[in-house]
Amino acid sequence: MIDKDGAEVVKEKSLRLEIGKWGESAALNYLEGEGYTLVQRNFRSPDGEIDLIMRKNEELVFVEVKTRTSVDFGFPEEAVDDQKLDHLEATAGWFLVEHAEFEENWRLDIVAVTGKLGSSSPEIKWFVNVGNA
Repeated sequence: MIDKDGAEVVKEKSLRLEIGKWGESAALNYLEGEGYTLVQRNFRSPDGEIDLIMRKNEELVFVEVKTRTSVDFGFPEEAVDDQKLDHLEATAGWFLVEHAEFEENWRLDIVAVTGKLGSSSPEIKWFVNVGNA
């Protein structure tokens, strides 16, 4: 139920943002544990946003993070369809144009995070090189 001031809508949006930030942090910690370094977080372009941009061995990795606190409505990775991949690839293109210092190879990955909000041990699935191109 939404009260006259829209407080429930604000509360729900705030919770979604908190879940998303928690998932991004879990994904970042996981990838850093795999030897990747963070280049940028939440890069925005006219085509969309990329959650994490990581680097390892002269390769850039553009990472879309999807987070769920349960799989009742599907697995997090199922939220990334072909249209979303197209937007992510276009956004990666914007980053590469703006940052000519990165001349290395690149790829697009998905990290799916599932678990209780705030958990220190969520389930993490990493899908490598998922781009449409």
